[in-house]
Formats: sequence, structure tokens, C-alpha cells
Amino acid sequence: MGYLFTKETFVVEDDEPPLKQSDTQACVSSTKSGTSRKTTGNDRTAQFRKRYFPDVSTSQWNDWHWQIAHRITTLEELRRFIEPTDAERRALEEQSNQFPFSITPYYLSLIDPENSDSALRKTVVPTILEASISPGESADPLHEDRTSPVPGIVHRYPDRVLFLTTSFCSVYCRYCTRSRLVGGHNEALESHWKEGIDYIRRTPEIRDVVISGGDPLTLSDDSIEWLLREITSIDHVEMVRIGTKVPLVLPQRITTELIKRLRRYKPIYLSVHCTHPDEITTEAKKAFDRLADNGIVMGSQTVLLKGVNDDAKTMTALFHKLLRVRVKPYYLFQCDPIVGSAHFRTSIETGKELIRSIRGYTSGYAIPHYVIDTPGGGGNVPILPEYELSHDAENLYLRNYEGKVFKYPDHLEQEAVR
Repeated sequence: MGYLFTKETFVVEDDEPPLKQSDTQACVSSTKSGTSRKTTGNDRTAQFRKRYFPDVSTSQWNDWHWQIAHRITTLEELRRFIEPTDAERRALEEQSNQFPFSITPYYLSLIDPENSDSALRKTVVPTILEASISPGESADPLHEDRTSPVPGIVHRYPDRVLFLTTSFCSVYCRYCTRSRLVGGHNEALESHWKEGIDYIRRTPEIRDVVISGGDPLTLSDDSIEWLLREITSIDHVEMVRIGTKVPLVLPQRITTELIKRLRRYKPIYLSVHCTHPDEITTEAKKAFDRLADNGIVMGSQTVLLKGVNDDAKTMTALFHKLLRVRVKPYYLFQCDPIVGSAHFRTSIETGKELIRSIRGYTSGYAIPHYVIDTPGGGGNVPILPEYELSHDAENLYLRNYEGKVFKYPDHLEQEAVR
């Protein structure tokens, strides 16, 4: 069983009735997948609830079904909470824009309505800049479609595959690599699940499966467990990773029931898409704690974004916060050149300088790999500042984080003689 989402409704594909955005009572009763425990949230969210949802109970607010059913998806709905800028209004009025707009009430509560330049607002509210196409941009810059042997499977590396299980996310990031796919109906991808499983089963080189989408944690508990059970039953599959942003945009989804299902399958790794320190709230921390306490190993994936997180102070705060909730900063991605993304992309030099300004000034655990997922399907390539300066017959010369030069004895010719 899976969930089918459209712009206006949230439909549970089992014996439950459709949940319309106005039908809050139906959302409360939809608890077959479990709901989060009653929690005390952060102050900004508490004030947001008090102002805009005074009649919504705590149990409703903490029900992930309610959050999804009440996503903000139109200009008219957004205006209730923040006043769009001219660039935002023009983008949301553009009917030909096929890339959907969606924000959960919880995530919208984290955005300062008085600051049109706020980091989180830039990442989820569209602007007319998305209509500008720059040289080198593509709908599928990583050539995922060209490295897809069967629908839903991307097989780029010899020993691992990407399994695209859904096109739905509760919140749509404006710089999404898969903007060409997201926002459609789940059944378009779910219909290919068995074909994808069969491909993995008959390809013994595959030891690592990354379940992604869309966001696979927006699927029902039954659907998630079916996928995990089928994939982990394959002898040559050694590990499963789940790519998600749910703990940050929909922490209510990390329910007792979901945790119970996940912990049945080991090892499970969670690759969490984290953008900014403002995302790691009281609610997000509780979601991460529940995952970590139950043996889920977590690493982060962050996209470097101009005007959002492209300075050392912001990135260091993010990586430190992640470590405190037991998420290892793993990848810092250069923004992919999808169509309309030029306003998000920094220079490569900016990324290298960012890593240089962090390394040595914080613990190594807080430093991710800065990589470019190469256009054309070449995979991740690490990018580093210049630490190796030169090499002679006796030594390798290295520059440290302070700019000082040190030598390491590296007698290559002598070793060759021995």
C-alpha cells in the first residue's frame, strides 16, 4: 500500500477515505501508521501555530498526515502567511511552471515572514529567476535517465544503484536535481518497484542500494517495509541507504511505528538532506534522537547555495548542530546545473575556500567531502583546496590550515631500489 498525493488532496491507498485540506478531523483519525508523541516545539513554531492555527490541536499538528494534507501549494495560500516579493509572485503566477511548490505548515513556521532574504525562504519559495536558463544547464544534468537500465533504477557505479521509488516530497526544494520528476503521482514509480527489485536481484555486483525519490519516507509504513524486506532479502545486497529530508521538513513522520519497521532491517543508513542550521529545531532533534537511539546510522548531504549557506560561519554552525544530533556531515555538493539554478550556484573557488576556512578550525568529524556530481553521469568527484605544493626527490611539501609549509619524507626512488 502506498500514498497518492495531488496538489489538493492527500489520499491513503487502503481502506481510509481521502483527506481534503479542509477536513482536519479526518486527518486526526488517520493514525494507522502511527503518530508522534505529544511534544513541546520551538518558540517560533509555537507562535506560528497560535496565530494561524489556533483551533488545531497538538495531536493534529503532530500528525504527519495532517501536515501533508495542509501543505501550502498556491500563491493565495502563501499570502495568508507571508507577503510574496514581486519575483516570488511572478513565479507563482506563472502557469507554465511545471516544478511544483509545496511547504508543510511546520516548515513554513521556521521562515521569518518579515525577512524576504531569509535562507530557508530562498530554498522553498520560487522566484522568477527560475525561468532564466543559463549555459550548461539541463533538466537531467547527471544523465540519470541515460544510466537507467530499467524504470526507477539508476546504475552509475559498478557496485551500487539508486532506486527512485516515488516522485513526491512534502516540501519541494527549488534547486532539486530531480525537478524534472518530482510532483507527479506515486503510482508512476511504484508500478516499477518489482521491475527494479528484479534488476537488483539478477545483478550480483550490486551490494549497496540507495532508496530515494522524491522522498521515500513520505510513503506509507507498509510500502517502506515492503521495499526494505524485498531488497534486504537479496543475498548480495550488503547495505541499504535511504535519502530523505523528512526529519527536517516533516519531523512528525518519524513515528514509533516507523522506527519499529526500520529497525527490523540492518544495516540501514539515512542520508539526510540538510541545508541550514535553522532547520535543526527541537522537533528535528527529537526525530534524529529517535532514529539514532534505534540504531539508524545517519550522514548528511548539503548543497552549497549562494546567499543561503555559502559562508564559513553558517556552514560550521550547521555541521556542529548535525554532530550534536548524531548526524555525520558527509557530503557538501556543488549545486547541480539544473534548469533555472544559476542564482543558487556559487563558484567552485567559493566552495574550496569554504572548506579551507573550516578545516583545522573544527573537528575532522565536522568536515564533509566537498564534491561535484559531474554533469554527464561521471559520478562524484572530490574537490579540495591546494594542500600539496610540490614534490622533489626527498620530500612532499604540504601547506596546513594556517598556511604554513611542512615537508614529509617521501623517498620514492629509494623505495623503488629496495
